[in-house]
Amino acid sequence: MRLKKLAMAAGVAALTAGGLTLPLAGTASAATTLKDDFNGDGYRDLAIGTPKANAVTVTFGSSSGVGTGTGKAVTVTQETAGLPGASEKEDEFGENVTSGDINGDGYADLIVGAPGEQVTDWASGSLNVVWGGASGFTKGATVYHAPSADDERFGESAVFVDLDGDDHAQLAVVSAKKYWWYSDSNKPEDAYAPEVEFVPADVTLEGLTADQFHGRGVGKTYTYVLYGKHADGSPYTGWVNGGPGDIGYYSGRIDGQYTGSTTGTAATGDVNCDGYPDLVTGQPEGNSAWVFYGGSTIFTDEMEGMDKITQDSEGVPGVTEAEDRFGASVAVGDVTGDGCDEIAIGAPGESVDGVKGTGSVTLLKSGNGSNRAGRSYHQETAGVPGVAETGDRFGSTVRLKDINGGGRADLSVAASGEDIGSAADAGAVTVLRGSSPYPTTTGATSFNGSDFGLPGAGIAFGTSLR
Repeated sequence: MRLKKLAMAAGVAALTAGGLTLPLAGTASAATTLKDDFNGDGYRDLAIGTPKANAVTVTFGSSSGVGTGTGKAVTVTQETAGLPGASEKEDEFGENVTSGDINGDGYADLIVGAPGEQVTDWASGSLNVVWGGASGFTKGATVYHAPSADDERFGESAVFVDLDGDDHAQLAVVSAKKYWWYSDSNKPEDAYAPEVEFVPADVTLEGLTADQFHGRGVGKTYTYVLYGKHADGSPYTGWVNGGPGDIGYYSGRIDGQYTGSTTGTAATGDVNCDGYPDLVTGQPEGNSAWVFYGGSTIFTDEMEGMDKITQDSEGVPGVTEAEDRFGASVAVGDVTGDGCDEIAIGAPGESVDGVKGTGSVTLLKSGNGSNRAGRSYHQETAGVPGVAETGDRFGSTVRLKDINGGGRADLSVAASGEDIGSAADAGAVTVLRGSSPYPTTTGATSFNGSDFGLPGAGIAFGTSLR
């Protein structure tokens, strides 16, 4: 592989000890292979990013789900002991959150983007890796800055998967204009850029996802999907293949092939149960979600299949209305435990019982084609905490993952505009347990920033969910 190595900022900081003394969800007897189990207790944990408060709240998974009490959750900020830097209003710490075992110790690490962070005499943005472990986040953290001085908003999004097919995962990060990845060492100084630039000059990037769309398994390469907006405001979706070849040569655009199929958000999983991961994108400006089916020829001129889903599609609850923003968030996961993935689609602008902008989420069953059985959830659904209020924006962010170890993905939903007491737009997150045929509202839980000591008004708790 020909690589173009970049010089790193001198300001890269690394801490390896004396760090975050955070509570645990339970006693860990051994490390876990789960990508988002930070304390190794065998349960996936839910990370909630609130960039307006420069905070990430980790709610630890358990047999009873997530909770807010002592030992069940912790909030990490740039003021937390052992984390490099200091919290400043513009940092946007928590704008995006992901996870993975960066240092190979068997415990998932918390990966947090702060694309607004200002670095003296250097590019803006940072990516923070907070080390997980059996005693919680007590091993300190490492911060990555932009590999070049002309970069901006480094850490806009990140993934941790195997880029070159050698069975060793690596960090890949996007900034506003660029795509970077790191060597197998994942050391901050070992950053690389594509051999061939493929992101159009007028595009501002906003997100990144990746999966083995051509087939799963060791040695199978990942395809990386980047999305954002052109200078005229129209959405952009592009892709670049990983593998042992020259990164950047094998790339293309989805929006260039399929008008209207571009994205404001994206998720991956096997939604038609054929063994290949599929790409699901949301297009809130077009009130739609798109499914691109994985297979041997995905992301070529002869794609193996795609579907457009709207609220006018057969089986999808509701009707399309201009302000719905159906597709503002999407998630993929196996809600029923049958081995096939379902799709969750947020519509934070949805009106419910005449209340504008209260928002809703639609859960669509796995299958092939745009005609899928579905069920909608909102704050007037029996068992869902809260009531429908103007501007709640329930469904602003969605996530599907098995938090309680029951073998079924639980549905987490943020309502970024939820008022908490007199605190307007404080935001809240609701978790519904996975069940068959749809998530159940029995035992639903809801929490907000005040449960974790965060300030109230305007913070939009739950801006990102991992």
